[in-house]
Amino acid sequence: MDRSDEQLVMDYLAGDEKALEKLVRRYLPLIYNFSRRYSGDPDNASDIVQEVFVKVWKNLKGFDTKKGNFKSWIFTIAKNTALDWFKKKRDLSLSDFADSIVDAKQLPITDEIYKKSLLNNLQLAIGKLPVKYGEVINLYHNKGLNFREIADFLKEPLNTVKSRYRRGLIFLRKKLSTDL
Repeated sequence: MDRSDEQLVMDYLAGDEKALEKLVRRYLPLIYNFSRRYSGDPDNASDIVQEVFVKVWKNLKGFDTKKGNFKSWIFTIAKNTALDWFKKKRDLSLSDFADSIVDAKQLPITDEIYKKSLLNNLQLAIGKLPVKYGEVINLYHNKGLNFREIADFLKEPLNTVKSRYRRGLIFLRKKLSTDL
């Protein structure tokens, strides 16, 4: 008979290392799929999953088996870890984005010519974005508005604006990597 999550937690806390392995095997595919949906990338999802299970291992002593549901607890950790990951990635700007692509190319043309070409391609790609993403990116980079100002201007929630900005950058990365 399979032991419940809470029973496995109690077993682990009592010294049974195998109990934690069972929990990891049980939740690894679920947390990976969850993280992949959040990040949109298998490598990033793997990094998120690794962080999730380290946090679970470090904080398992604080989990109250009488009050909490392990599945809800681990998915809360996964969600917060994925959100933290997005916050770290949020600082990616278009110029950083362009610079990272320039660094990756070892072409015999001068950096200045290549960078101008890249920025032209970037503007073309922004023009192909769905309007809701392109609008936020243009207001942020071309008009110099911050996310709060953009949210007020568009009459949209702040988190919606941030999400659209991030999704727009992901779209641009995919578009530019296939076009270059």
